[in-house]
Formats: sequence, structure tokens, C-alpha cells
Amino acid sequence: MAELESSARCWQLHKYASSRTADAVAELLGDVLPGRAVPMADVVVRDGQRFVIGPDGRPDLRVNWCLGSAKWRKLAWRTQRDYAYSLVVWLNYLLTIDVNWWDADDEVASDFEFWRITDPVNEDTVETGTFARDVAGLKKFYKLARRFGVADPFADMEPQRIVRHADVKWLDPGGYARWVDLGVRGFDLHGRPDPWWKGRNDQRDRAFCDGLYGTGLRVSEWASVVLPELPSYDRRRGFFTCELADKCAKGGYGHKYWMSRSALRGVLGYAEGARAAAVRRAQAAGRYERIADRRIVLATHGRHSVTMSSLAGPKRERWNDVGPQTRRLLFRNTAQGLEPVTLWLNEDGLPRDGGGWEHTFDVANERIESLGLENFSCTAHMLRHSFALRWYAVGKLIKYGRLGHLTEDEQRDFREEVGDTWHLVQTMLGHLCVETTKNVYLEPFRTMEVEALLAHADGFPVASFMADVFAEHPWVRTDPLAVAR
Repeated sequence: MAELESSARCWQLHKYASSRTADAVAELLGDVLPGRAVPMADVVVRDGQRFVIGPDGRPDLRVNWCLGSAKWRKLAWRTQRDYAYSLVVWLNYLLTIDVNWWDADDEVASDFEFWRITDPVNEDTVETGTFARDVAGLKKFYKLARRFGVADPFADMEPQRIVRHADVKWLDPGGYARWVDLGVRGFDLHGRPDPWWKGRNDQRDRAFCDGLYGTGLRVSEWASVVLPELPSYDRRRGFFTCELADKCAKGGYGHKYWMSRSALRGVLGYAEGARAAAVRRAQAAGRYERIADRRIVLATHGRHSVTMSSLAGPKRERWNDVGPQTRRLLFRNTAQGLEPVTLWLNEDGLPRDGGGWEHTFDVANERIESLGLENFSCTAHMLRHSFALRWYAVGKLIKYGRLGHLTEDEQRDFREEVGDTWHLVQTMLGHLCVETTKNVYLEPFRTMEVEALLAHADGFPVASFMADVFAEHPWVRTDPLAVAR
């Protein structure tokens, strides 16, 4: 495949940000369309909407209509991002073979499959699972493009099924602690603060990573949490029960999840520290007032519902029904001015897009590699795998009577509440059915020795977990004289 000479001759993917002023957007587009007037008042786009600019410096209105259509916007934000990336890869491939996207046929699609997965000329080949995602995204795009009389070149293509368990990797507790210290906190190889460390978001990034490792949520799910959903801190508790909203969960399946005291303490420390400072800077710069589509929180009702402004007047909704995009547009009035309701913010105080966290992991891994440590990296999904293994270890060791010194009655209570080990892991991960859990983890976990399981469950406070999580379960009996929660 021929190489393109410059980015200006490629298809480029961009994302609209409502926080930019019209002049700022015109200046940005001026770099792409030099000498051309940019009538911003006539552009109707939504915050976060992706759009493409062709190799001639002009937008393709048909492609951008598909990316802005209601059916495309109904996809999860991560799916929108991944599908848009796959589309741009396809468009740039077609550019090198001089084929228009509306003229491509099934033969071109087959050639694309070979180039994407196998072609030795391509230095960036991908696994079959990635190509399966490409095909799914391109089928979605061409289905929308039918309104323009364009046929789908991928209609008859069925890529190989993804084997999920083949990519299950994890960190043990010691490995995770070392990865955070080196990559996120800026420590050196001797465990001391590195004087050359220039990181500015270590408090936020550590709280986010600790939350992933401690809750097992996916990045998009943990990134969607808003301040009113956080539980109140109580130093007497070891774990806190939280609710993941259906609108923010993969597949629309919300569920309970549990946050440890240390993870919550880190989140609250960030909220009162680095986050508060970012909010003050944004307020001083007037950034929040420039977000045209913002909605104001008029009242919150516990941790379960919110009353917000709308064009039709005040509107009350359950947090369970408020999706990530709306959450990033929610603000509340404070004595100092507007403040975002979403928990995670960029350094400039604006709500952080879920996709930004990949950059956090990339930077951490690059720093660790620069210290001379090879093959010691981590991804967000590795933290979910590590969480799963920790709970698998807890379940197995309780079954073996090797953890927590539980009495026979306490072990029975635990089994009655969570079932066998696989049901425990299913519950903690929020899978809809236990077969999903087994399909992903059975093969890599089943050969684990007891000693390895002990390492993953080391220090786990079983008694505290049972007291906090199962306290109100009708089958479980707790100490009636314990501190009321």
C-alpha cells in the first residue's frame, strides 16, 4: 500500500467541542481550509459529534450525515469512536488504491481484509478481532449510506469470531502497585519520588486507576460517574455499595458494584484537591459559560434522581436513565459559579471524555519503558481482568477454608449469598449471565495454584466485606450490637 505524503492528503477525523467559541473553530478550520470563509452560524452539530474532512480539505457531507445521524448517535460513545476510526482507516485505504467509498465493491472489501490482517507490506496489521470490529462499523456506516443509493461492499463478509479469553492478562497486587508508582505517581525504580517527574494529573489518574482496579468497572462506566452518585464516606465501613446506571453500562445492563474504603478515599481526595483547583481555574476563565448546550442541575434527590433544566422546563429523571453525553453537559450553581457534575475533569476543568483515559495509560506505559523496564505495561481492561482474578481467588480460597478464618456458618452464609466461585465473579463484574464470565476466564484461571490465589487475595478483609455488603440480606445474620450503618 502506498504511503501518503502528508496528513493534509489523508482523510482526517475530528470531533466538535461546544466549549470552543465560533472564532476558535473558524481559526482551527482555517488551517484546513486556508483562504476560505467558515460560516459557523450555519453549522448545526452536537457537542462531541465526530466529522471527517477529505483529502481535498473539504468535508464529505454524506459521510458526516451518517456520523451525525440519530441511529449512529444511539451507539455507545466507545462504539462510535471505534467505528469512526475504522471508517477513516477504510477511507484512507481506498484513497491509496484510487477508489471512491461509494464505488467500492466486495472484491475491494476482500482486498482490504487481506491488507488489514495479513499483507506483509502493511507494518500495522491487526488481529482478527480488531478487523471484526472494523467490519461491524463499516456495515453500520453503509447501512446508513443506503439513503444515498450506495451499496454495502461488506454485506456478505463474515469475519472470524473473536476469541476473548486469548487476550486475558492481569497484574497481581504487587505488580499493580509498582505500575502505579512508576507510571502514574512518578516514582523512580527505588520507590522514591523522581525529581524529574513533570506529571500534573497524578492525583486524578491514580484515583481513576485505583477505582478501576477496585471496582472492576469498564473505563466508559467508571468515567461516567457523577458526584451525586458517590456514597458518603464512613471510616467505620470497609466497602460501599454503588449503582451503575443502565444508560452508562455496556449493553444497557446496570448493576450494583462495590467500592473499597481506600478507593473512595482516593476519589474524594481528588474531588476536594486537584478537581476543585481545576474547577476554580475554569470558573476564572469563564469556560463553563461558553458551553452552549449545558444543562443546569436544579435539585438532586438522594443518589437516585435529579431535576435538571430543559427546553420544556424543569425535568426530573433517574440517574439510571441519564447517559454519559448528557452527564458531561450537566452543571450545578455554586457560590463560586458553575461547576460540572461529572466527576472526572481535564486539567482545564472541562468534563473529560472517556476516550482520554487511553492517553493516560499510554503515557504511564511510555514512562515505565523509558526507565528501562520492558514488557511491563498495563491497559485499563487488564485492571478489570486483575479484579476478576482477585475475586476468583477470594471465592476459591473461602471454599478451601484458606482465607479469612471464617467459621463454617460464615462460609455457608457467603456461599448462600453469592453461590459458587463463578457466580461470585459474575456478580462482581456485573455480567448478565455466568456463562459470559466462564467464557472469558475459565481457561486462564482454572490452572491457578492455591499459592498464586493467596497472593491475589492477600490481605482481603473477608469479614469486613461480608458485614458491609451482606448486612441487609435476609439470609445473612450479622452482629446486632455492631455499629449501625
